[in-house]
Formats: sequence, structure tokens, C-alpha cells
Amino acid sequence: MVLYSHFLVIYLLFLSSVVSQVTEFISIDCGSTSNYTDPSTGLAWISDIGIMNNGKSVKVENPSGNWMQYRTRRDLPIDNKKYCYNLITKERRRYLVRATFQYGSLGSEASYPKFQLYLDATLWSTVTVLDASRVYAKEMIIRAPSDSIDVCICCAVTGSPFISTLELRPLNLSMYATDFEDNFFLKVAARVNFGALTKDALRYPDDPYDRIWDSDLDRRPNFVVGAASGTVRINTTKNIETRTREYPPVKVMQTAVVGTEGVLSYRLNLEDFPANARAFAYFAEIQDLGPSETRKFKLEQPYFADYSNAVVNIAENANGSYTLYEPSYMNVTLNFVLSFSFVKTRDSTLGPLLNAIEISKYQKIAAKTEWQDVMVLEALRSISDESERTNDRGDPCVPVPWEWVTCSTTTPPRITKIALSGKNLKGEIPPELKNMEALTELWLDGNFLTGPLPDMSRLIDLRIVHLENNELTGSLPSYMGSLPNLQELHIENNSFVGEIPPALLTGKVIFKYDNNPKLHKESRRRMRFKLILGTSIGVLAILLVLFLCSLIVLRKLRRKISNQKSYEKADSLRTSTKPSNTAYSIARGGHFMDEGVAYFIPLPELEEATNNFCKKIGKGSFGSVYYGKMKDGKEVAVKIMADSCSHRTQQFVTEVALLSRIHHRNLVPLIGYCEEEHQRILVYEYMHNGTLRDRLHGSVNQKPLDWLTRLQIAHDAAKDFCRP
Repeated sequence: MVLYSHFLVIYLLFLSSVVSQVTEFISIDCGSTSNYTDPSTGLAWISDIGIMNNGKSVKVENPSGNWMQYRTRRDLPIDNKKYCYNLITKERRRYLVRATFQYGSLGSEASYPKFQLYLDATLWSTVTVLDASRVYAKEMIIRAPSDSIDVCICCAVTGSPFISTLELRPLNLSMYATDFEDNFFLKVAARVNFGALTKDALRYPDDPYDRIWDSDLDRRPNFVVGAASGTVRINTTKNIETRTREYPPVKVMQTAVVGTEGVLSYRLNLEDFPANARAFAYFAEIQDLGPSETRKFKLEQPYFADYSNAVVNIAENANGSYTLYEPSYMNVTLNFVLSFSFVKTRDSTLGPLLNAIEISKYQKIAAKTEWQDVMVLEALRSISDESERTNDRGDPCVPVPWEWVTCSTTTPPRITKIALSGKNLKGEIPPELKNMEALTELWLDGNFLTGPLPDMSRLIDLRIVHLENNELTGSLPSYMGSLPNLQELHIENNSFVGEIPPALLTGKVIFKYDNNPKLHKESRRRMRFKLILGTSIGVLAILLVLFLCSLIVLRKLRRKISNQKSYEKADSLRTSTKPSNTAYSIARGGHFMDEGVAYFIPLPELEEATNNFCKKIGKGSFGSVYYGKMKDGKEVAVKIMADSCSHRTQQFVTEVALLSRIHHRNLVPLIGYCEEEHQRILVYEYMHNGTLRDRLHGSVNQKPLDWLTRLQIAHDAAKDFCRP
């Protein structure tokens, strides 16, 4: 009893949900002159009068069966425009959208129609009528991208475009959810009821969501073709539990086909394929199997390589008989001709069984016109005469643009031209115009527009602007003369005030501004003031440049004088170190610089050679010693005096003088010196075999000199120094 009560509650909730679904159905009988309730389904149908004001209602000759909605059709004009129905939706809710077409007898027309069907900016289908009596049904499963969608007909190739019905069916919960619904709609390619009792399609009220399930007995061209030998049809009156995922109708699941010879195979022709698809197979065991009977089978289909190895055991997968099992193939690539087979496994006693299949093509959602541009167009439509808005439906650019706009070919499309001359616009120009960054031409002349100009400073591609013969007020913004591509500006016969931006009067722009009594050119006095101000600023700028140049020249001159003083100091040093012994001077040829042994080296040159004194190689009482390499490649040791007191200065002068005179194989040669910017520096030839301390006391790589060697070196040096 408790279980029965629980089932009753679930059933009532499901029934309530279905009733709610039906009340949200939108069923439009296109071409009908009145609303009615279809006695065969109980669904309410409404006329499209007031919804579609274009075209005409045409009585269909030889309509399909007894369906009331196919007794008339709406024929639409043969031109280059689109004609759209707008359907209200709830954003992000899933819907089934269906458009049907039955043309009836050809009559006096030369050929059957061929035209295009769009959902928003997405090409839904090319409708090609080949059979007068056939109802062509086009179904799309969508997740609503906004609070409304547009179904549009356009682009006739032959005959007159038309439509019979337009239907919107909300779906339940997560039915038909995919991982790709942000970018793709699902275009229904096939929905087949296998084992159907008649050729008639099954739909509402048998299917609470009013999907159309075609009978497998309908062997029309380009549909279900062929069946394997041994295929039999079975059915049951028992209830099938179908309340999972896609909720197929019970009546569909109560019929099936069985391959009694172990094989069940069919061929389907799929419109608009090859393509990526989403496929469902629906199984329910509707035969009472004996204790030793089993039904196991596999799919044999190269397109479903990942699924072909899976064994289908309906009773096991569905957890019992008379219960739905629906394996899905979420993203497979199918060809136009789909041949598939189910084959029983070796351990199965019964052949494969199939109740229904459903195949949908992934239809890429095309980009609609940039929403910021659409906002401006909607604002302009709201201030226009209602009679001028009848054809402004659907996307402004796709598949064909509205009469008064021109669009770019970019993705998404952008509006490049608005042409609303003399369209009885009343009110202010929408401020959102500033966001139409691709706009090149704006034609709003000959209306009743009021108020100031909106901000158009960001419309850098704007070339032509016609605002004449309106009631616009306010001043002309200064940026109007700075728009880089502006070629024409027409504002005649308005009420603009203030001064005209001077840039508009240079002749670069065709500028017409007659009959704006309070709009005037800039006064001569003001122009003279601006000229004086501009000249003054220019003179000040020149003076500033000259001043900066003078500073640079002065700085270079000071540096040159400083270097000159350093050379003079060097000369004084040479003079001070000139030997007093006349005999020596004559013998040696004068003071040490005259001998070309030591020479003055500028400080910048030493800084460059030592990389700003970065490698320290020693330290003595005089100061630190750094490694360097001159521009000619010569390696040097650079000794910097650490103390600048007077006795140290004298020591520096003495050392320069002595080392410039004395040359010996056991003394390191002095190459040059520097006395500049409070620096006193001696430059020696760099010796690779270490310091004197290393030679006397030893180091890591050298042994100390023995005393005998030291005495021999000292003796040789004394002889050399004492030699006359």
C-alpha cells in the first residue's frame, strides 16, 4: 500500500508537470484566419494574423489528412527580404522548435518552392518541396539563448516561400542536455518508431512533449530503407517505465522489431549529412522471456567503434523487463547513408530487439549582430513611426540586413551604415550611439529629432553624417573636427548654438551649417588672442629648447676644461720629476716622459679597461691593485692611491719619476699614470706569475725561493744598478 501511494504521488507530479508543459505550448497556424482547438489533439491553435503582417493566406488544395492546421498556408513575398516570427522563451530553458510546410497541389505555379529557414542568425534548413501531399517537418532542439527567438524565412530560389505551422514546445528538466549546447543546436535528423502499428506518425497526446515519431512502415524516399530477413514486429499493452532522461512516449516503447534470425539491420538516409551527431537507441524488453531465454546483442557499425564491443542486455541494463534502457552516442560522425545492424551474441538464445531511435545533427550556432549595435537600432525603432517598422524583424544583419542598415562581414556582424532619412523619427538621438564603433555613415536627416548631439568621439571610422532638417539643439562638440575619417557633416536647418570648431572650417571636411541662427564662427578678437597665445607658447618652446641645448654645450665645455687641466697637471708632474742631474738628463735624453716609457692615461679609459675597477688582484701600502685590459689588448695592473694626503702625493710623484727612469728585468715596467678627479693611479704591465710575496713565501701553485736564489737575484740587481 505504501509503495502504491508512493507511485501515485510520483504519477500525479508527473501528470501535473505534463499539464504545465501543455499550457506553455505555442501553436501558430500560419495562414489561418481564426483561433481554434484541434479536436484530434485538444491543442489550442492561434492564427498568425497580427503576428505576421506580410504575405497572404492561401487555401491548400488536397491538405494532409484531417489535420486542421494544414488547410491553409501563408505565402510570403518573393524578394530579397526576410520574414520573421518572434517567439517568447525563457532564457537557458530547452525547447523543441518546429516549422512545418505542406504546399498542396501545384496549381498554376511553374515550380515547387525552394527557400531557406533560419533560427535567429543560424541557417536551420533549406526547404525543398518535391511532394505536394507531404508535410515537411523541420525540428530544432535548443537551449534558448535569450528571452525570445526569431524564426525567419527568406532567400527563395524557386517559387514563393511559405509556411504552414510554427510550434514551440518546452522540454522537461535536463532532456537533450549536451556538453556543447553553448555553441550548437540539435537539428533533428530522424526519430523513428520501430514496430509501429500503422504508417501514421505518433505525437501529442501520446507524446506529452509533442515530438513527432515517424512510423518505420512509412517507406518514403530518403527515409528508412530495407530490413533484414527474419525481422518481425511485436507489441504489448503493458505499461513501460520511461521516466528517465529523454522520456520517450510509452506508446512508442510498446512496439518493437525483433531479428529472429539473429540480425536486425536498417538503412537510413540523413538530410544534411555527413556531420557530427548525437544518437539515442531506445530499448525495452516487451516479451516475457522463459527461464532459459536470454537476449544479448551487439552493434555492428564502424562509425560507432567505441560502442561496437559493448553487449546490450536489455533486462540487465534496464533492471527488468518493461523498463526503458537508452544507450547514447553523444558525438559521432555519420554519413548521409547510415547503415546499422544489431547482431546477437553467441550465448544469446533470442535475436536483437529495437523499439526506437533518435538522431540529431549538431548545428553550429551562428553569431548574431553585435548586441550594442542592436540596442541602438531598437532605440531608433522605438522613436520611429510604427508603420515604418513592419519589416524590421529578426537579426538586423543575418541572413539579409534590414532595409535601412548596412552590415560588415565580420564575426559578429557590425552595423556600418544607418539610413533613416525622412522616417518620422521623434525624440533624441540614442546616447548608445557612441558604442557603434564600426559606423561609417549616419543618415538621420529630414526627421523631428530634438536635443543635443550624443557623444560620438569614439566613432573614428565615421565618414558621412547627415543631420540636417531636424530640431537639434546645443553646441557642436570640438571633437567633431578631430574625427580622423570625417568627410561630410550636414547640420543645416537646426538650432545649434555657440562657436563652430575651427577644424571644421579648414576645408578638409564638407561642412554645411546654414540656418542655424545662433551658430557662428569664432570672433576675430578671440582668434587674435589664440594666435598670440599660440605664438607665445611656440616662442617659449623654442627658448626652452635653446636653453637645454646651452646646458648641454656648457656641460661638454666644462668636461673638456677639466680634461685639459688634468693634462696640465700631468705636464707639471713631468716637470717636477725632471732629474736635477744634468749629466743624467743628457745621457738619458731628458725627463722620463720624453723617453716615451710612461704616459698619461685619462681616467675614463682606465674605467673602461678595468670594467669600473671590478677585479681586485692585490693590495699594498700604496693602495689597491686592479686587473685591466687596454683597447690594444695589453693586460695591465692598475694601482690606485688610497690616501690623498700631501706625503702620499709626494710618494706618488716620486714613484712615477723613479720608475720612469729605472728599467730592469726584475722590475715591473711602468706603462703610465693618471692624476684626475682626485684620483692618483699608476698603471703597470700585468705579470702572470704572481706577486713578489708569492715568489718569496710561496703560494698554492708556487714553491718559495730558496735563500741561495734570493742572494743571486739581489747580487745581479746590485750589479745592474751600480753599472756606470
